[in-house]
Amino acid sequence: MLSSLPPREREIVDILYERGASTVTEVGDALSDALSGSAIRAMLKRLEAKGFVVREASDHGFVYAPSVSDKTARKSALSQVVRVFFNGSATSAAAALLGMQDEMSADELDELEKLIGQAREGRAK
Repeated sequence: MLSSLPPREREIVDILYERGASTVTEVGDALSDALSGSAIRAMLKRLEAKGFVVREASDHGFVYAPSVSDKTARKSALSQVVRVFFNGSATSAAAALLGMQDEMSADELDELEKLIGQAREGRAK
């Protein structure tokens, strides 16, 4: 879904996920290189028309935010990675993550173990 966006539009959506609801000026301040306010507004308008961004009036003009929750966007992006790079196998993707155990803290490994336990319990119901 997000991967279909041109790089600059994707950068703007990423900024909104990272920073939360933002004005045109705030988006401009976070961009990797300077763009005019009108160019940023035009891209935000396109993103709104495509359904990636919503806008709301505020005391400081319009504030823009992603239209999809970050949790939903992460799940969608991960599903695409699993489909493309792991032939749709969540097990292969998990194995690749676990292959990075040297880069994971004990707390992160404990969290993964806990999540696996919760997934098993959910299947039993």
